[in-house]
Amino acid sequence: MFNVMASQRLILISMSTLVWFLMQAAPCSAFTVNCSEPNQPALLEALTPLFNLSSIRPVMNTSTCTNVSIFFIMYGILGVDEKSQLLMTYLWLNYRWMNEFVSWDPTQCGSDRIALPRNKFWVPDIVINEFMDENTAPEVPYVYLHSDGLVRDALPAKVVSSCNLDIYTFPFDVQNCTFTFNSYLHYASDIKIFLHRTVQSITERSKNVMTTMGEWELLDITFHDYMDKHGAEYIDELAFHIRVRRRATLYVVNLLIPSCFLITVDLFSFLLPPQSVDRSSFKMTLILGYTVFLLIMNDLLPITGNTIPLINVFFSLCLALMVASLLETILITNLLCGSVKVSPVPHWIQVLVLQILGFLVFLPRKAKHSDMEQSVAVIKLDTVEGPPQEKGPVVENRVVQELRSLATDLRALRLQVEQRLDGSQSSEDWIQCCLLKVKPSKLLFIFIFLLMHAGSSSSMLNCSEPNTPSLLEALKPAFKLNSIRPVMNLSTVTNVSISFTLFAILGVDEKAQIFKTFIWQSLRWRNEFVSWDPEQCGTFRISVPRKLLWVPDVVINEFMEKNQAPFVPYNYVYSDGFVFDAQPVKVISSCRLDIYMFPFDLQNCTFSFNSYIYRKSDFQVYLATSAEEIFQNSKKWMVTKGEWELTGITVKKHEFPATEGETYEELRFHVSVRRQSTMYVVNLLIPSFFLTTVDLLSFLLPPQSVDRSLFKMTLILGYTVFLLIMNDLLPITGDTIPLINVFLSLCLGLMVASLLETILIVNLLRGSAHYFRAPHWIRVFVLRILGQLVWLPPTSSDLHDNTDIIQNPAAHGGMKVSYCVEEDSEDPEQKGPLNKDTVLKELRNLGSELQSLRLQTEQALAVNQSSEEWIQMGFIIDRLLFGLYLLFISVSFLTIIILWVWS
Repeated sequence: MFNVMASQRLILISMSTLVWFLMQAAPCSAFTVNCSEPNQPALLEALTPLFNLSSIRPVMNTSTCTNVSIFFIMYGILGVDEKSQLLMTYLWLNYRWMNEFVSWDPTQCGSDRIALPRNKFWVPDIVINEFMDENTAPEVPYVYLHSDGLVRDALPAKVVSSCNLDIYTFPFDVQNCTFTFNSYLHYASDIKIFLHRTVQSITERSKNVMTTMGEWELLDITFHDYMDKHGAEYIDELAFHIRVRRRATLYVVNLLIPSCFLITVDLFSFLLPPQSVDRSSFKMTLILGYTVFLLIMNDLLPITGNTIPLINVFFSLCLALMVASLLETILITNLLCGSVKVSPVPHWIQVLVLQILGFLVFLPRKAKHSDMEQSVAVIKLDTVEGPPQEKGPVVENRVVQELRSLATDLRALRLQVEQRLDGSQSSEDWIQCCLLKVKPSKLLFIFIFLLMHAGSSSSMLNCSEPNTPSLLEALKPAFKLNSIRPVMNLSTVTNVSISFTLFAILGVDEKAQIFKTFIWQSLRWRNEFVSWDPEQCGTFRISVPRKLLWVPDVVINEFMEKNQAPFVPYNYVYSDGFVFDAQPVKVISSCRLDIYMFPFDLQNCTFSFNSYIYRKSDFQVYLATSAEEIFQNSKKWMVTKGEWELTGITVKKHEFPATEGETYEELRFHVSVRRQSTMYVVNLLIPSFFLTTVDLLSFLLPPQSVDRSLFKMTLILGYTVFLLIMNDLLPITGDTIPLINVFLSLCLGLMVASLLETILIVNLLRGSAHYFRAPHWIRVFVLRILGQLVWLPPTSSDLHDNTDIIQNPAAHGGMKVSYCVEEDSEDPEQKGPLNKDTVLKELRNLGSELQSLRLQTEQALAVNQSSEEWIQMGFIIDRLLFGLYLLFISVSFLTIIILWVWS
């Protein structure tokens, strides 16, 4: 252990010595500062002449490279924005470099260092490439200046940086973000960057001082340095890779565990007997509860258009399982309550379901009861054979006749009761099949877990010495002319070449019609007030503060807000007079967003570069590189892989009339971006299809025995809660209505229509007996035309016979009774023994009572012609709406698939 620590310490000392050697290696002939007294005011007075050199890089020879050593401490991880692909952190930055213009004797001046305002010295333009916003941290105005010329700068920075966030494994995700430190303007021949401390020290120090102990945890920090080629020049870059891990406990407790609880409830709901419990309403209420749960926890879920988090897939799968179990319950309820009217089960279905699947789930087919069959056979046999021949006395024949009549009535009553209460053998087979489907549903628990020159005559600057202070002194007359356009003759046109790199797409605001991007803008023009001999002045270029030179007023016409990107204070001036200016721009631009095809929309936004005040006779714009090169560079450097994808950049030069007959030029870039639609399909469209499918198949619930209206009302409530959950995903605009909004409104409208239709059917089924008969044109239109259209023609029945019987009871059994009585009166003399007459009389009374019972039973079970017509019309309307619903879902589903594939 001691050897390892010693080795690490030795490596640290060696690296620090190497960096310090590199910083001191450049030849330096610094001004020696003499202090009149060994105190701070005397030192400040001695340093005052050097403050005039704050505009140039502090080297005597421009070939000398300024070595900047950096390190930082991560003080806090503030969070992430998955949709905009941003990481928010808080850093303490430290920079060190040598100022060759400064040195003094600490003994003579009384101190080896002094803290002075930052604006009195040259400060390197070190930026973080991924920085997407201005620094809103508290400003630190001072820097430390040491007696040997070392300048030490420290400042805090609230860094809002772009980062390619991969949240597929949310909430167990580990993110790897990059901080790329480099000079925004200076090339590697001017500024080189070194690491002042080891990354191990930076990591440990960050973990020790970090005060935020929230959602994110810092794992480690690594780095590598490389040279990035820009044309013939190189830029020195130092890239730090920050690995952070999300703390998942909150999401496990608040999201995953409750979801498992609810899906377990759905699993155990299969134990509810469907014969006696309305299991469909229970499951629909459970789905409603699950959507309310997702609504409550919606703020915890990430929103991104790049990838779908695995947890969203899990939630969708849970919802799909609940919907599937609900659909299976609807089918079972339909078979249990409506299998009487279903045709017999085909033999192959009996073999597949009853025998094979039944054996697989340990539910063999029930043994058939033969007693009923035997009794029915006996009844049929008796009916076919007819009455036996009369034998014996007349009294016995009459007794036998009465008994046979009584038996006939009892058989008819028994068959009607058996048909109503017990159901046919076909019904029992279907019920047995659906019971077999309940058992495999218990296996759902297993699936939950297996889851840029115009000629000019410019004055030549003369340098007294070949060094930067002499060049700066020679440039001062040009700096005094920074208020005017840099031409010797006002008829000379200033040509500005423009180029940019689209570094990030931060998002859109559909309601405000705003397009948010981050670009690296580059401008190049010629200043005729500046030119020098590189050999005489010692360099062919120099970086000076932007405020000392004239800068063209190039604007983006669509820019709607102040530039909030980090400020770059310098630009390059070349010996031939050309000025190169580069700066980052956070572009908040207006864009006409067409979201009719949301989420499969392709947006075309415009960046119009032009001078805000200058006309064509004074100012002209040109394209520095081709549009294809701009597009390829943007694709190469773009770091955000979020909701939007760059698909193309084109450019065209326009000329527009201005006031007083003048014109102005405009360079217009058209940026095409495409929305990643996967997230919206998974989170919006697929769940909508689930719920509309449930509403579609709810037509299979028999309205006679299941409260379908309550089921549909619960479904509509669940769908409205779902739309409330996904409201943030939907675009808000006053221009056009997105097609997806129309689709969702149609789904809701169909659900409401099906609910109203269900209410109508229930009313017809249970109250049509009190209605007047439907008009003739309604019967013709509904029963014949619509009935044939939906394959429900009018059914033939024996209603007229039953009606006659009910209206004229004597036509059936009453005549039999009276006939028997008359027959008895006609033959009063024939009397047998007293016991036989009594038996015959009692049998006649019993037969009369049974006939009356039979007629009352038939009257109670039968319906009149008007009621049946209304009920038949209700079933025809029910099936018609079912067909329209099915047609709508099929067309919508195919249209969305085609649009998704096409996009």
